[in-house]
Formats: sequence, C-alpha cells, structure tokens
Amino acid sequence: MSENNKKLIFSLIGALVVTFLCGKGLFRRFDIMMQDALFQKRASVPGDIVLIGIDEEDIQKYGPYNNWDRHMIASVLDKLAEDPDPNHRPAAIAIDALYAGTTDPAADTHLAKAAEKLGNVIIASTAYFGTDIRFGSDSVVVDTYSVVNYEEPYDELKKVTTQGHINTMSDDDGVVRHALLYVEPDGQRVYSMAYQAANMYAKKNGYSIAMPPINERGQYFVQFIGKPGDFSDGVSIHEVLDGTVKPEFFAGKIVMIGPYAAAFQDSYFTAIDKSSRMYGVEIQANIVQFLLDGNYKETVPDYIQLMVLGLVCFAFFYFCNNKKLRVSVPLLAVFLLMGIGGSMMLYSGGYITHAVWIPAGVFMLFIITVASHYIRAAIAKQNVTKTFERYVAPSIVNEILKEGTDSLKLGGKLCDIAVLFVDIRGFTTMSERLSPEEVVNILNQYLSMTSSCIEKNKGTLDKFVGDATMAFWGAPLPEEDPVYLAALTALDIIKGAEQLSRKLKEEINEELHVGVGVHYGPAVVGNMGSEKRMDYTAIGDTVNTSARLEANAPGGMVYVSRAVADKLEGRMRFTSLGDSIKLKGKAEGFEVLKLEGPVEE
Repeated sequence: MSENNKKLIFSLIGALVVTFLCGKGLFRRFDIMMQDALFQKRASVPGDIVLIGIDEEDIQKYGPYNNWDRHMIASVLDKLAEDPDPNHRPAAIAIDALYAGTTDPAADTHLAKAAEKLGNVIIASTAYFGTDIRFGSDSVVVDTYSVVNYEEPYDELKKVTTQGHINTMSDDDGVVRHALLYVEPDGQRVYSMAYQAANMYAKKNGYSIAMPPINERGQYFVQFIGKPGDFSDGVSIHEVLDGTVKPEFFAGKIVMIGPYAAAFQDSYFTAIDKSSRMYGVEIQANIVQFLLDGNYKETVPDYIQLMVLGLVCFAFFYFCNNKKLRVSVPLLAVFLLMGIGGSMMLYSGGYITHAVWIPAGVFMLFIITVASHYIRAAIAKQNVTKTFERYVAPSIVNEILKEGTDSLKLGGKLCDIAVLFVDIRGFTTMSERLSPEEVVNILNQYLSMTSSCIEKNKGTLDKFVGDATMAFWGAPLPEEDPVYLAALTALDIIKGAEQLSRKLKEEINEELHVGVGVHYGPAVVGNMGSEKRMDYTAIGDTVNTSARLEANAPGGMVYVSRAVADKLEGRMRFTSLGDSIKLKGKAEGFEVLKLEGPVEE
C-alpha cells in the first residue's frame, strides 16, 4: 500500500473516531458553555416591558405573601385602570402568579371584575409533567413528557382573562436556555404567558408575531438580552398602590407582575449569567422581548453537523498529519477560527450549531498528529541508535545521545585506558584455501564472538581492521577497574576462539587461533578525522604497545605489559617472559608477560 493511501485511510479513521465521539456527547458540557459564551450577549433593554415586583418591602409592609388576599392584586389592577381612556392603559398585563381555586368570594369577585375592566390581563396556569403509559391493542406507548396535572385560574377569573402557562424549563444542567411554547392538557393547547403577552402587545400595535421554531417537546431557544436586574425599574406593589408610581407610567407597555424576592424561591440560573439567579418574572420579560424581536434561531440537525464535522476533520488531519509544528500550528489556528467563526456567522443567520465540535475535533486530531510525530521520531531515533550501535560501541552512542551534538566535535582528552588488540593467526593463509563466502562466514562468526566478549565486559569496541579487533576500557565513561575488565575479555576471547575452532574443525576441517595483547597507560581518546568523517578512537603509545603485544602473541595466548600485571597483582596469574620478546619501537628491558588466568580462590 502506498504512503498516500495509508495517509488517506489514517485520516479517514481519525475523522470518523472524532465524529463518533462528538456525536456521543463527549464534548457536550464544553459545547454548552461555548454556546452560552458565543450566543448569549447582553444588550440594552427596551422600555416596553415594565416589571412590578412583589419584593421584600411589600412583604414588610403588607405581611407574608401567603396571607395576602386577592384584594391586593385586584387593587393594583384597579390602579392601572384608573384612566378611562384605554390608550392610557397598559397594552398587556401579565400576572406571574397562580390563582387556582376559590378563596374569599368577595376577593375572588374583586379580582375578576378588575381584570375584566382592563380586558387585557393574562393569568398564569401551570402544568405538571410525568410519565404516562398507554396500552394499545398491539403496543404500549410510554410518554415521559406527558402533562399529568394542570392547574388553572378559578372559573370566574378564567372567563374574563387570557391564560398563559408559566412553566420554566431548565436544561439538564439546571440552566434556562429554552422556553416552552405551549402545553396541551386534555388536548387543549395553552400558550405560554410570554407568548400571550407578546402577541397581545403586537396586536395592540398593529402587527403580529411569528411562531418560533420548536423541537419535538414544543421548546424553542431563547436569546437573553438582560441579566438579572436589567428589566427591573425598581417598581413594587406598594409604590403602585400608594401612588408613588403613577398609572400613566405604564401606558402602552407590557406590565408584568410577579415575585421579586428570594423568599418566593422563584429564581433560576440562565444562559446569560450562570453566576446569579434570575427571578421568574424577569425570565418571562426576556422571553417576551425575544418574541417581539422575532430573531428566532433554528438548530441545525445533528446529522448535518456531523457530516460537516467529519469532512472538516478529514481535511485537517490529511493536511496536518506528519507536518512540522511550524505548518500544523498555523493550520490549527485557521481551522479553530473557521469553526468558531462559522458558528457565529450561522447563528447571526438564524441557525444554532455545536460551536465546539469543529474546534475540539481538530484540536484532538492536532494532539494526535503531534503525539504520532513524536512517536515516529522516537521510533526512528531508536532505529538509528540500533543501527549506529552496529558501527560504534553502545557506550559511545549513549555518550553522544547524552551530551548532544557537542560531543560530535573533533578533539580528544588524555586519560588512562586499558587497550586490547586481538588478531587471527594465519588468517591470510587460511583465506587462500577457502572460498570468499567461507572466509566471510568465518570472519563474521569470529568478530561477533570478540564484540560479544567486549560488550559483556563493558568495553568500548573501537574498530575492526580486517581480522583484528581493537577495544579499550576507561573511556568514554570511566571504569572503576578497566584493566581487570580488559583481562577478563582477553581470557573470554581465547576461550571463545577455542570453541569456534572446534566448530570449524567439524564443519570445514579448519582451525582458528588468535593472539591477544593488553596494555594500560595514557592515551588521547576522542573524535579523530574530519568534520565530514570521524571516528571515536584512541591514539598514542599505549595503543601502539598493545598492538605490538598482540602481534607477538602466539595463537591461544594473551601477552600483557608489566603495567597490566601490576594492576592485577593478586587477582591474575602471569608468566614473565622478561625482555625476550622484542617489541618494535620499545627500548631494551620492556617486560612482556603471559596471562595465564585468574588466581584460584
């Protein structure tokens, strides 16, 4: 499969996963918060709606609200009807309080007569919802949003007023964002108080309002323009009754009367301000103004939004995947702005979308692309490291990775190291007798054995030169006992060569013998060569001496210097050869010793 096809499939899978998660509501809470922040904007409140609040001062003056009789509200209505000219009266009066059942007949009649005199009073009713199970001939219908109880004004008041339900519907998170257009108790459709008030006001002024688009439960989205307190002019019941606020103040306006004190427990959190509660009568005022403005919003179906989300995520993932941050970050910013800006443009055009789906989706995919990029980089680095270790000792690779590129500069440092050389005896003659394939096979087995012995004893494999191997201890990382480790390696190589020789004898009737030399002393260790091609190696007399010892060591033997023997005194056995072995470049009297093995415990 081509890389482009892999990229297409990978992008498609990523887009489908993100689309599925969004569709399942992964970002629902964040999405609601984003919608509230983008779509709910405070604006100046028109003066067409006036609230008469039943507030704390009214309770202090007239006593607890539960003790009020219906003469109180009737008297307020009488005040609003003082001017005989209907044009000097309110355009609509909505009372956000339930007057169900009869009480004092005189008070009930007073309230009904006062409402009848005005002729434009809207009285509250309320529905109670629950689960209704209906059994059919061959099915069972379960309605979880059924009106199981309904309260409405007493008959005398109902006949002379318009009814409007006052059900405030909070979303699942307890925040009011939607209004219920109507309820249908016993098949009778009753519109909300806010709709009745807006409709009555519009007719009074010679126009009509359109029906808002609703969902399957009869709810519609509300854009609030006022926060708690914005619709209130501070008018209370006692100010109307004592004449502080004159009736003409309400002329031609929508008057809404309702509880405006915490004691009534009629307050809710709304989408425009989730930090402060808004009284029910103010929520009604916001809904009335929204209906009058007619700036309705319709929710775009989820399946359409999911299709768009999938296409956008696919495009982003395809173009962003495996790109460097300088490309993917600006691309992310463009898609984020496109997602948020697109939602705001659609909202201004009357359509509500999930504002967070595209931003959250592309951001999730951005995280995946960044993570996959670093994972691929880590895997590539690991592969390079493993490959590099085939050419350079692992200790050197680790040192380079730890110190960074600075460690790759030309130069070295002087330190004491133990140096080991090993070579095959008679390898040239053997090569002439064997085929090239057999020579390479033997050489690879031999070099694998020597490198394994070096690595086992924490040595730095410097290089292979033909059939020779060079290693040292004490650099790039210091060792506590470099000479002892070098000696152990030499003995392991002799033993490994004997095992390999027996194997070759059986297979091709050839034997393999190696000579090893070990010396200890100062040497310059570091990067040698040019800027384009360098080796991490050791140079100096110590290296040369070790090579001379190896060159003179017969097959199956390890020659060491006195410096090595002194370091291993009491731990290794040696046989001194005195100065009988003449090393090239060494003065008379240079002692050579044969390493026999460890001192027996």
